[in-house]
Amino acid sequence: MTENSNQTAVLEIEETISGKDNLKEVNSTSPPNKDIQALVRIVFFLCALTIICSFFVIVNPGQRGVLMRFGEVQPEILSEGIHSVLPIVNTVEKLSVRVQNQEISTEALSKDLQNVHTDVALNWHIAPEKVNLVFQQVGNQQAIVHRIINPAVKEVLKAVMARYTAEEIITTRTEVKAEVDKALTSRLGTYHLDIDDISLVNIQFSQQFNKAVEAKQIAEQEAKRAGFLAMKAENQATAKVNLARGEAQAHQLIVKSLTPAILQRQAIAKWDGRMPWISAGGGDNTRLFQLELDEIVKAAQKNPNQERVESRSELTSALLHEK
Repeated sequence: MTENSNQTAVLEIEETISGKDNLKEVNSTSPPNKDIQALVRIVFFLCALTIICSFFVIVNPGQRGVLMRFGEVQPEILSEGIHSVLPIVNTVEKLSVRVQNQEISTEALSKDLQNVHTDVALNWHIAPEKVNLVFQQVGNQQAIVHRIINPAVKEVLKAVMARYTAEEIITTRTEVKAEVDKALTSRLGTYHLDIDDISLVNIQFSQQFNKAVEAKQIAEQEAKRAGFLAMKAENQATAKVNLARGEAQAHQLIVKSLTPAILQRQAIAKWDGRMPWISAGGGDNTRLFQLELDEIVKAAQKNPNQERVESRSELTSALLHEK
């Protein structure tokens, strides 16, 4: 009885221990099952959300949507906002209708066969009401740039530059730009592309042409400088002639204005109160006489070849000659 009771007790203890182990196993396996269930729910929700979103399409600002049904472009153009579509049946291609900038460098020949290197900055956009036709005929924006815009700009520039000489391209740059703008607008308009603005950013010529232009400018500046110097010399000569003519006329007026009364007045104004004594002749024939005021005036009147009496010696000679 004792052994049986011991065995029974041992079995009960083993069962108790095994029960605890099983309970631990159950507790250890239950949390992973809950995580898997949560993950499955999240995946299911995302799939459902994706399916729901596939029934709608959003066209962002500055874009237009090209609607296609089984790959066929439809006349309807989707504007900005949210639109409902049928998945698999409908697909939407979005194109920007904002102003795009494209910089292009090209070379051409002028009318006088000079190499012209031009950098062009072109602003353009797709006509919003013709987005479906543009996509159908050309493709997306990258295709538009490479297939249409770049070849058109290069061809138009070559055609326009060939109408002008290198000098005219520089001096009539505004006219050249206007012709390029007009030709590009007409050419790209056939593809439903609108030109907003075009700028000839940089126009360069060959180094030989630049040197020739520089030499010509230097020669023109030298010619202008020589002409200026000649004109200056001519003006100076004219000024001298006019000055001499004026002095001659002044002398004539002075001669005409020297009347006996004026001469007498001038003599009185300058007289110091003593009558001059004049020595004439030489040796035994030396004479000394005193000049009277009337004689001074008379001597001046008898001296028609001289405008005025400059010194006493001249006055003495005039008096002796008179006597």
